Amino acid sequence: MKETRTMLSNTLNTNEVKNASAVEVEFQRLVSSDRSTVFAQITEPPNQEHRLKISHQESGSGFSKRRRSVVRFDKTVASTVDTTKTCTVSAYLVLDAPIGALIASTEFGNVLAEVMSFCATTGAATTVLFDCTGNGAAALISGGL
Repeated sequence: MKETRTMLSNTLNTNEVKNASAVEVEFQRLVSSDRSTVFAQITEPPNQEHRLKISHQESGSGFSKRRRSVVRFDKTVASTVDTTKTCTVSAYLVLDAPIGALIASTEFGNVLAEVMSFCATTGAATTVLFDCTGNGAAALISGGL
């Protein structure tokens, strides 16, 4: 499969990332390598890191070659139970793609769209629900099935 890599801007500040209130959260690239990058929220408090991490790892060869790609957010916040402590909330999305077995990435997009649709909408709705009331998001947050 011929790959075309997308390069993100060094500053994500034009609505690339929004919170549950649909308010833009701005990030600045901290560090990059060939297969990973880390962004920090521009306005994060010094003791409460808020990071966006993107990484890719390939394994296997030939028809068995796979790429595991991860988009991950980690946010450190003050504990509401013990105010002397902080805790970290993490959410991430993984795409495990058989890049050696498929010529096009069409099915990668189809599966990813299904995850995003399930998490960000309810049923036939086409509006993205940033408030996390979509079916999948609500199940993740509540621990429901």
